[in-house]
Amino acid sequence: MSDFQSIIKDRRSANRFVEGIEIPQSDLEEIFSLSKFAPSSYNLQHTHYLVVTDRAKIEEIYERTHQQYKIKTASAIIYVLGDVKAHLKAADLNEGLKNLGVLSDQEYNAVVEQTIQFYESKGDTFQREDAIRNASIAAMQLMLIAKDLGWDTCPMHSTEDAVFKEMFDVSDNLIPVMMIALGKSAPESFRPRGYRKPVNEFVKYYN
Repeated sequence: MSDFQSIIKDRRSANRFVEGIEIPQSDLEEIFSLSKFAPSSYNLQHTHYLVVTDRAKIEEIYERTHQQYKIKTASAIIYVLGDVKAHLKAADLNEGLKNLGVLSDQEYNAVVEQTIQFYESKGDTFQREDAIRNASIAAMQLMLIAKDLGWDTCPMHSTEDAVFKEMFDVSDNLIPVMMIALGKSAPESFRPRGYRKPVNEFVKYYN
């Protein structure tokens, strides 16, 4: 079994973390420097992160999110955010390809115009769904990267929007998609993995 397969199989949603463990800033920076390579629609890179390591702020999150112990004991709480207006940055995100000569001026203008027009024509609901879709892909990649670096995670429902806005000053374009609690899983909280359906129950082939 490859190392990658081991990471996939060993990654578990932590139920509780070892208290008092601080995550080095260098580890966080490595996690995010790799997570940026996750795929995104039209390379719009919808995903943003809000990282909380301050103990007082983590305690506030704990108190305002049903007092879940995994939050209280986490080394960091990472909010995964989706930008519902990411398409409006299409010009900036494609400028590098134009400067490198990969896109001509005409191609660059066409890509920017088509991207913006596509999202605007789809409307607010699609823009929100796509922000969630892309941020969710990035979140899974982040959790695998964290596991590879020796950190455990647990994806969780995000803080309610109204409460989130009270706690953090974030652009209205950024919506909370989920929280990821991160730390070192407490060994005594380990339990057998829950039942996983056999492949033939959730995969259908048309050959």
